[in-house]
Amino acid sequence: MCISLPRAPHRDGCRLLLGLVLGLVLAFPADEVSAQASLSTAVEQFLEANTRGLPGVVTYSFGPLDRHAQQATCSAFEPFLPPGNRLWGRSSIGVRCLGPTPWSIYVPVQVRIAGKHLSAARQLAAGEVITESDVRLLDGDLGALPATVLTEPRQAIGKALRNGLAAGQALRSDALIAPWAVQLGQSVKLLTSGPGFTVSNEGKALNNAADGQLTQVRTSSGQIVSGIARNGGIVEVRY
Repeated sequence: MCISLPRAPHRDGCRLLLGLVLGLVLAFPADEVSAQASLSTAVEQFLEANTRGLPGVVTYSFGPLDRHAQQATCSAFEPFLPPGNRLWGRSSIGVRCLGPTPWSIYVPVQVRIAGKHLSAARQLAAGEVITESDVRLLDGDLGALPATVLTEPRQAIGKALRNGLAAGQALRSDALIAPWAVQLGQSVKLLTSGPGFTVSNEGKALNNAADGQLTQVRTSSGQIVSGIARNGGIVEVRY
């Protein structure tokens, strides 16, 4: 169906209307529209797939998308996580266009994680071994905290603090160490073994060491030997 235009012959009006339609098509090419939708979809699908398994309820946002990238023709997008980045809090992801002309952009993202995190129930001193009464769970945005924040009491109980912690402060895995198996000046049981023999002796630990770490012991005769610390004040020396 053709609509006649005022002051123009019927045929000329049809041509004019056709020209307007073609002009609109050329102004908004189909591949550019689909590229815009595909870029946004590629980013969203990447975020959804790579935030699964995070603790708590995850929501995310991204953008703004690069205007030139949205308008560029692209047959396929390949999102990726730049080295050193993690989808936690404020971050960014990269997107490669695989063709016909390759290019890359970086998209800012924000990942929010509503969940519980572990915090100190009281002021804790450096070296203290964490017990169940020393910690409590608080609600918050885990994405606003370091990615090493702990979310379950079992992750902290039985471990010692590297540094002091104020009440209410979040507990992180990198702030905890395994408790000392032997401590400086402690009397330890020295178990020396080799092919066909085992000898038990007593000594004094010359440094702190967690289970499995190397420590030095001064024996009753004054000799200094090196061995592997074990829980219960035991040091193993193998020949």
